[in-house]
Amino acid sequence: MRALLQRVSEASVAVEGRSTGRIGQGLCILLGVGPGDSLDTARLLARKCAELRIFNDEQRKMNRSLIEVGRQALVVSQFTLYANTRRGRRPSFVEAAPPDAAAPLVEAFSAALRQLGVTVETGQFGASMLVEIHNDGPVTIWLDTDSP
Repeated sequence: MRALLQRVSEASVAVEGRSTGRIGQGLCILLGVGPGDSLDTARLLARKCAELRIFNDEQRKMNRSLIEVGRQALVVSQFTLYANTRRGRRPSFVEAAPPDAAAPLVEAFSAALRQLGVTVETGQFGASMLVEIHNDGPVTIWLDTDSP
C-alpha cells in the first residue's frame, strides 16, 4: 500500500462538480492499493499516517502527529501511485490492485483512521475527481508498506 501525505492548510475533492469531502488543516492522503495488501496492511498504514510527527510544535519543529494536533484527513484513492514507468512513455498500472480488491481496503484504511480519533473525509472510489490541495510547508511524505 502506498500513501502520499501532504500537510495541508485546506483540501477538498469534488466529483462532477459536487463536493464529496473538504477539510481544514490536516493531511490530504493520496492512497494506492497493491495486489498483496490486506486489512492488516491498511490498519498499519493508517496508524503510521495518524502518528507520524509532521506537525509543528510550539518551537516550530515537526514534532506532533495528526492525532496530537486534532486535525483532519482527506483520503483520496489513487491507483496511479502504482504507475510503472520503467519502459516506454505510457505508464502501466498492472501493479495496482484491481478495483474489487482495492475499494474495501481504501474504506478499511479510512475506518482505521476514524478508530484512532481522526475526522476523515473521502473522495469517491473509481470516480474522476478534482482534488484541491493547499500544501502547508510544503510538507509531502511518501509511505510505502513494501519498503523496509
